[in-house]
Amino acid sequence: MTANILTVDDSASMRMTTRLALSGAGYAVTEAVDGLDGLEKAKTRRFDAIITDINMPRMDGLRMIEELRRLPTQLGVPIVFLTTESDAGMKARAKAAGATAWLTKPFDAGQLLKLVSKVVGK
Repeated sequence: MTANILTVDDSASMRMTTRLALSGAGYAVTEAVDGLDGLEKAKTRRFDAIITDINMPRMDGLRMIEELRRLPTQLGVPIVFLTTESDAGMKARAKAAGATAWLTKPFDAGQLLKLVSKVVGK
């Protein structure tokens, strides 16, 4: 069975790069343009993993995952931050909010696939 991944990023080129890497490895990908869009999409179905940026308009990634962790349908879903942020304090805030893993941009597609495979268990 194919794992369903939600990617959330305000950059169209980053969404495309992430989608190509994931779909090329056989994952089904749903895209969201910011945290609010990601939250709305997560309310409609359960994903096997969520990959999100932090810095986005309307709703940032930290607030989105705090909201996601309140949804019964999204409890236990792995959430990976894919961001340019590398500050230790920001990483600690992300972990406290419910993040599962962290990958810094620019990223290598192989790194992303290895991490996604690990968090979805496939």
